[in-house]
Amino acid sequence: MNNAEIVLDGNSLTIEQVISVSNFNTKVRLSNSSISTIKNSRNLVENIISSGDVVYGINTGFGALSNVTIPTDKLEDLQSNLIRSHACGLGERMDPNSVLMMMIVRANSLAKGFSGARLELIQLLVEMINNRIVPVVPRIGSLGASGDLAPLSHMALAMMGESETQVQTSNGDWVTYNSKDALESFGLKPIKLQAKEGLSLINGTSQMCSYLCQSIINLEMLIFAADAALSTSIEAIKGSYVAFDKRIHDVRPQLGQSISASRIRGFLNNSEINESHIDCDRVQDSYSFRCAPQVHGPMIDVLREARRIVNIEINSATDNPLVFSSNGEPEVISGGNFHGQILAIISDNMAICIHEIASISERRINQVLDPQWSGQKAFLANDEGLESGLMIVQYVAAAVIAELSLLSNPVSTTNVPVSMGKEDHVSMGATASYRTFKASKLLSSVISSELICSCQALDNISEKPSKSVGKIHYWLRNYVSKIEADRSTTKDTEIIAKLLLTPEFIEIFRE
Repeated sequence: MNNAEIVLDGNSLTIEQVISVSNFNTKVRLSNSSISTIKNSRNLVENIISSGDVVYGINTGFGALSNVTIPTDKLEDLQSNLIRSHACGLGERMDPNSVLMMMIVRANSLAKGFSGARLELIQLLVEMINNRIVPVVPRIGSLGASGDLAPLSHMALAMMGESETQVQTSNGDWVTYNSKDALESFGLKPIKLQAKEGLSLINGTSQMCSYLCQSIINLEMLIFAADAALSTSIEAIKGSYVAFDKRIHDVRPQLGQSISASRIRGFLNNSEINESHIDCDRVQDSYSFRCAPQVHGPMIDVLREARRIVNIEINSATDNPLVFSSNGEPEVISGGNFHGQILAIISDNMAICIHEIASISERRINQVLDPQWSGQKAFLANDEGLESGLMIVQYVAAAVIAELSLLSNPVSTTNVPVSMGKEDHVSMGATASYRTFKASKLLSSVISSELICSCQALDNISEKPSKSVGKIHYWLRNYVSKIEADRSTTKDTEIIAKLLLTPEFIEIFRE
């Protein structure tokens, strides 16, 4: 794998770069401009400490304890205690690659230069990324307001040399070590947090961004795959192309709808199957075929907005308070950039779209397996009655949709006031974003099921499909052999679902 370098300046990090940090050879460094900005920001904090002024987040308690002033000689203990007390997450451990993405988002936010953290602190975070030293982080604990406090505290605890970390070997395995030992094995020293630094590390939206970046990339590939699967299913039932006529979509110029319809037209170009039924008496197909662009399109629109929002978020200062310079004098301002409401809402919107894409895909599976629409044996069985064919593939897709129905319930409408009522409205954005990430992987299995069923139907049609659908069929047959007799299709579905979440499927149309 080629080496890649990501330069963090707090302003230009991309979603693709966040994802690429999972590649073993990707390296990260701070830009020269950010180094200068970081140093200037830290000098402002040092000036406040030396002046003796009482400023929240620097020499006070936190949350409901913000009215408690902390003596200067206790400021280091204040920051360390903050991390230890807040590192109380629960549940399954985050995947190390998701933690790496969380780390780079946090480092980029600090590199923006409004957090008042020392250069040494941020550089340690960068070096941990570069050496694949990844803190063990329980997933559950963030309310998506006051930042992702618990998950990021586990990250910070490892930076202090406490708790456990995982280190990735050159063959890709992750090995668990004591954090102090892991750092020292790479010539790194655990950090001793100073004023403001603990709060700067944990008061941000980095866990939410990690899951949202992955969800966006997954869903951009899957909505493309959904258009491709629809096109394959149309060929499988010898369906009508009329509903995708450009003129229809031009008079209702919703962007996502138009993009979907255009892609479908491209997938269906030059088909012997279509030519063979040009004079058939089928006037209209069911909505799951005819209205596919109108259902797939909203996902495209939501993803465009999600990409815009998350791109801004990963290049934002999201901790509190923030440190500004006013004519060279420090000005520390408390606000609420840590609140993840916008991330929670876009996550909810994406989850609803996921359910709808899966739902309409399952309806197409049903029709491909139904003789009334396909003109083939029921469930595409080779020996109808003796064999069940792909009957239960539809059942399983329906079961996945039941899961997605639960996951599509809005999370942003949940609010539990905390910190003695001072933090009285939270976003639950961390729960929302992880839910969307989980749902995106479930969606891949439904689209995989549709492709398997429609390609099986194509095997029984003498005419050739369109060139693009032919490519889809050829690609799928490299992994899933034609079903000649009843067999388990679990591994078939899983391998195609996994591949749909990689660029491989899209690449077959670039040849």
